[in-house]
Formats: sequence, structure tokens, C-alpha cells
Amino acid sequence: MLNTITHGTPTDLAPLLIVHGLFGSARNWGVIAKRLSDTRQVVAVDMRNHGDSPAMDSHSYADMAADLAEVIAGIAPKMDVMGHSMGGKAAMMLALTQPALINKLIVADIAPTPYDHSQDGPLHAMQGVDLSQITSRKDAADQMDVDAGTAAFLLQSLDLQNKRWKLNLEVLARDMPQIVGWPAPAGQFDGPALFLRGANSSYVPDSAAPAIHAAFPAALIETVPDAGHWLHAEQPRAVEAAVRVFLDA
Repeated sequence: MLNTITHGTPTDLAPLLIVHGLFGSARNWGVIAKRLSDTRQVVAVDMRNHGDSPAMDSHSYADMAADLAEVIAGIAPKMDVMGHSMGGKAAMMLALTQPALINKLIVADIAPTPYDHSQDGPLHAMQGVDLSQITSRKDAADQMDVDAGTAAFLLQSLDLQNKRWKLNLEVLARDMPQIVGWPAPAGQFDGPALFLRGANSSYVPDSAAPAIHAAFPAALIETVPDAGHWLHAEQPRAVEAAVRVFLDA
């Protein structure tokens, strides 16, 4: 079972499940999760091989969707589900393979398509840190060949006390082609779906709309101004507002 962080208590509204992206954790969505919990229970998960969830020897979207199904089964008959990036693909996989578990679907800055971008930079940056020689996050950051913002994000997954990454770097590196890819499962999710994209992000171009509507016929595509791929961190109030309007409709 995945590690979860629960905000709020059950209400008459469907609970919301939040699924983070690659190299992230449930804590990345803490501000928005807490604010949304004023009207409904919100549960954020650490995905497999991330955070405080178990390390597994695979990282396929079929496996990630099965993990989410297990979490939902322990909470409610169905939930609203919101996923970002890798988490958005896992949420889409769940919606297409087990649609009865999802009430409304929100996908943040990702499309049901394969991508050719590389995540080798962040992976190599973490793998290159000599954990035996660090006493602070700054020590680790000084060894990482990435920009300061990326380093700060990655260092949220550093367990400084035990000098280890809370990420299964070996498996994530091995399965990276699956993570940036998309297995294109058959079927459709006919329920309400909202695709949020950052205005400054290239992850969901206009050319992705046909693939989105083919798998999610009822999908709405909305653009968050002045936001890139990390739209929930860059424009949290705008994302929160869009999510509220969609869920309350």
C-alpha cells in the first residue's frame, strides 16, 4: 500500500486523490491539498519508488494504476483523481482501465502521448552525489550539476539523517523509457475530465488535443497563465480555483 497524507475529514462530496509527478512526493501538493480539504477529504500519495512508499522492482503505468486502485479501495467506492505529469499518466491509465473507480479526472500538464524529453540530468545529478561526504543539503546541492530550482526540488527527497535518497534511482533509471512513454491502453473514460496546462509549458501543445479527446471524449482543456510545467507550484491559487470550479460543477 502506498504511503498517504490525508487532509480533512470525509464529507458528502467525493474525496480527492492527488498523485505527484516524477521525483516528487505527496508533500509537493501540500498547500493545495490543505486548502481543498475545507470542503472534502483530500488524500495525497507517495507513488511507488518515491517518498515513504515501498521500493518496487518495476515502474510501469499498469503497476502505478494498480497501486492507486488499491488506495481508492481502502477509502471509498470511487474518488475524484488529480495527477501531475507522471502522476497524470498513472491517473489516466487508471481511468482507462478501471473507470468505475473515478468520479472526475484532473490531469495537470501531461497528455496521453509518449514524450522524447530526457530526465537523465536530474537522475545523474542525484546519482553523482557522494552521500558519505554530506552533512547538509547544501553539501549535496554543491555536488549537483543542475540549476538551483531543480536541485531544491530534488533535495526534498534526500533523507539527510540516513544519507539516502527516498527515490529508487536504479529502477527509475532502468524504467525511464516507460515513464516518458505511453502504453496507449484501449478504451475511453467517458466521465468528466479536466486537462490543465501551463501557458509556458510545452508538455500539452494544441496538437495533443486529438489524442486527449479520443481517450477522454468529455475532456476540457484549460490553460493556466504565467505557469510552466510545475503549474501547481508556480500558480497555486489559479490551479486551486480551476480545480474547485471543475469539482463543484
